[in-house]
Amino acid sequence: MTIAEMGLRIIAIGIGATAVMDAWLMLLKRLGVPSQSFAMLGRWIGHWRKGQWRHDRIAAAPAIRGELALGWSAHYAIGIAFAVIPVLACGSAWLGAPSFGPALLTGVATVAAPLLVMQPAMGAGIASSRTPTPRRNVLKSLATHAVFGLGLYLAASAIRAV
Repeated sequence: MTIAEMGLRIIAIGIGATAVMDAWLMLLKRLGVPSQSFAMLGRWIGHWRKGQWRHDRIAAAPAIRGELALGWSAHYAIGIAFAVIPVLACGSAWLGAPSFGPALLTGVATVAAPLLVMQPAMGAGIASSRTPTPRRNVLKSLATHAVFGLGLYLAASAIRAV
């Protein structure tokens, strides 16, 4: 498999896994479980060019033009970047014979990004510690990232079958 083929597969796997995660988030929303809008991710990223990385409360920060589109784009770009992890951990052979364990471990490991980087920078504290329901938020994040791991496996398996 060429580097270009590997790259295209990783991009497709990242998009597929992120779409599985989004389906999970839509299900949670239908069940009445609140979730933060990707506009807040876009707002956070949009403020970087102004030199502001940390906020006391991202929802109170001034809106950024195009923040929802920026947030969705970043969400999928991050999903693609995370799709590289099982390939780095297991080698390119994982693309030809994906296994569930590395995919799930990747999903669970990636929960560190929101808990330790994004939430503190957006004003929610480490692992949502500054929110009214930190334990619930952490469990929801963990479940969502585990679903992303499932999505990595499903997407890689589907692409292998094509």
